[in-house]
Amino acid sequence: MLAKPAPSIPDDAGLVFEPKWDGFRCLVFRDGRELTLQSRSGKPLNRYFPELVTALEAALPDRVVIDGELVVDRNGRLDFDALAERIHPAASRVSMLAEQTPSRFIAFDLLALDDDSYLDVGARDRRRLLESALTFTDRVHLTPATDDPELARQWFTIFEGAGLDGVIGKPSRGPYTPNKRTMLKFKHSRTADCVVAGLRWHKGSSPGESVGSLMLGLYDRSGDLNHVGVVGAFPVATRRELATDLAELMVNGGANHPWVSGAQSDGARVPGAVSRWRTTEQPWVPLRLERVVEVAYEHTEGGYPSRFRHTAQFQRWRPDREPASCNYEQLEEPANYDLAAVLRGEVKARDDAAG
Repeated sequence: MLAKPAPSIPDDAGLVFEPKWDGFRCLVFRDGRELTLQSRSGKPLNRYFPELVTALEAALPDRVVIDGELVVDRNGRLDFDALAERIHPAASRVSMLAEQTPSRFIAFDLLALDDDSYLDVGARDRRRLLESALTFTDRVHLTPATDDPELARQWFTIFEGAGLDGVIGKPSRGPYTPNKRTMLKFKHSRTADCVVAGLRWHKGSSPGESVGSLMLGLYDRSGDLNHVGVVGAFPVATRRELATDLAELMVNGGANHPWVSGAQSDGARVPGAVSRWRTTEQPWVPLRLERVVEVAYEHTEGGYPSRFRHTAQFQRWRPDREPASCNYEQLEEPANYDLAAVLRGEVKARDDAAG
């Protein structure tokens, strides 16, 4: 069951609210000794999370189907980078990471138990059945839930400090509807002014014809320009207009460009690097650092200097801003919050000064 975006948490909408976890969506199927972790795309995940297979065998009844989220946390907050590292072809590395950064399973829906399907049962009743079906442990958890919109708004604000991604709303009497967007998701959205430092051509078009994405940069405390993500998803007409509009910035665009010259400090983020996700560099065109764009983003990842987790959304050009003024100081930092407190459904922010 999927979710569609909504602007704000409503009153009196007949919803059950849950935290929106930032991990891998996962269905768990158990039939006796056979247990399968399945990704949203239908791929098995067992080999990447062997420690969780063991934990779920101890927590689940013999025949059950559960919907939930795989997460990894470090230092009291979710860490998506550490989670992504688990998808690795080498069994030895998976085994090492299973010990160093063990995963958790956050259960939030019950689809079947023994011979009974619960797809047509309302969300509130599925929740009650889920609570009694599982044996929860230090690695298998039940997500907090509430039907109080005000409490959900508090969760939306403070749980972000533990690395969560917003709030989900399920119709309290609604059935479980596979592949349909019948849930609502309330996600954080912010804006930032970024340097337009390069571009990539749209796939299927000739160079100079149509822009696929603009490459975004922010300056860190050392004065390095870090690649923080891209803004894309432009309409066809806009892609062509951008190709014409930005053509002049391509002239001498690579001259003294920090992402081309290698003049930056170690650890500064640059685009196109080879990683475990791609074996070749992605081609891009450097631009003279003269344009500033305001973009909307949900949240960041990767520590300092961070990057945007998802593709940013174009808001407007900022001719009134100097590129040198686009730095990390403008990014909002959520108040720190313990993941363990989220799992207990607590709403009081952690006081680091008090330990």
